[in-house]
Amino acid sequence: MPRFKTRSRRCRVGAVLVGAALASAVFSAGASAVTPTKSGLRTINQRTLQALVDKTARTLHVPGAVVMLRTPHGALTATYGTTRLGAQVRPRPSTYFRIASITKTMTSAVILQLAQEGKLRLGDPVSKYVPGVPNGETITLAELLEMRSGLFDYTSDPVMAPSFDHDPTKVWTPQELLAISFAHPPNFAPGSAYEYSNTNYALLGLVVEKVDGRPLATAMQKRLFGPLGMKHTLLPPSTSNVIPSPYAHGYLYGSASIVTTGIADPPYTPQFEAAVDAGLVQPKDFTSVNHSFATAAGGVISTADDLDTWIRALVRGRVLNAKYQRIWLDSLQPTGTSLDYGYGINRLRWAGNSLYLHGGETVGYNSEAAHDPANKLTLVVWANLTVSPAGVLTANDLMLKVLDRVYVTSPLAPQRLAATVPSSIRSCATHAPTAPPAARSTERC
Repeated sequence: MPRFKTRSRRCRVGAVLVGAALASAVFSAGASAVTPTKSGLRTINQRTLQALVDKTARTLHVPGAVVMLRTPHGALTATYGTTRLGAQVRPRPSTYFRIASITKTMTSAVILQLAQEGKLRLGDPVSKYVPGVPNGETITLAELLEMRSGLFDYTSDPVMAPSFDHDPTKVWTPQELLAISFAHPPNFAPGSAYEYSNTNYALLGLVVEKVDGRPLATAMQKRLFGPLGMKHTLLPPSTSNVIPSPYAHGYLYGSASIVTTGIADPPYTPQFEAAVDAGLVQPKDFTSVNHSFATAAGGVISTADDLDTWIRALVRGRVLNAKYQRIWLDSLQPTGTSLDYGYGINRLRWAGNSLYLHGGETVGYNSEAAHDPANKLTLVVWANLTVSPAGVLTANDLMLKVLDRVYVTSPLAPQRLAATVPSSIRSCATHAPTAPPAARSTERC
């Protein structure tokens, strides 16, 4: 949900992922287990997928991970490691974890359902529903959904990381979070640029509750989770920091600042990486952080099984009617890279193929949920370490490695030089690939 910001960090994340991608391309030379088909996909067997996940997860120092891949050739699941350091509890597709900003796909879906029911209009100003928003008379609900409001992202404020580090059970109210955002001037005029901001979705959550007349958690359950049979997905009460069992603990090296501002404390230097390699440094457990700071922007808890159901249903048109499914798809706009952003969804252009996806990044967890309707591919990935000691977003890197392996053509193929690989794919900024330099100079994957 929060995302990387510092210029030096972006350079490093991109460089690390490029190197990893090229290494993966060399590793994939043993193609006996990965054979091309007439579709845009290659077949991959269980042994090859598990070997890929094992190798990547070890390199990333991930405690535990789950990768679920579904193609016309079948469904495969690879798991790695443990849900809790100090124990040997293998993660499973049924293991609960915090999905972070994948929640935005759900908040967006509820807003669009309310629009198709005639209860609101996407062109309504946010001031119609929430008073006191800077530029609220001119910021539309559509611009909140598209990340084009210009409102400052409250998770970027310096107050957030110390709270996660030292007061993890703090209960945040939407009003507190919006006050943090509104204390900063807007970064640009509404509609004039793209910048990822969790403030947009905090506001949309309040809009849902006012228009639908019930808590956002109830709206999501009645409108989305219940109808789709997602029995293991919930938006918990703001007062709770409990994750249902069985769950994965979430870890991070050093301060939460690496997630909120992109500044590692202590710095992720080669010496730090060497200390981790030697077992001299262990990650901190952030499982107890109360995610009331996220809610509509990133508060949902789910499982890989349920996310597989969700992303397929959303992209295939089982959540919205035909008219609003088309509006949802047409909302995607360029962000200056090969990654587009629309109403709570990304489209990643992968060597002529299109994946609809969203990532989730929060203290302790990194995840991705993607679906390619043309090739009937679904990929769900999560890891219980947000960022590796080398500065790589873990689930994002796992996703890139799998995509590189299963598509017949990949922008990460060995014949492509690092300099020619699109930066949006190198760092796969599934939240926000570009934004005004004054606001931030890099982004998460």
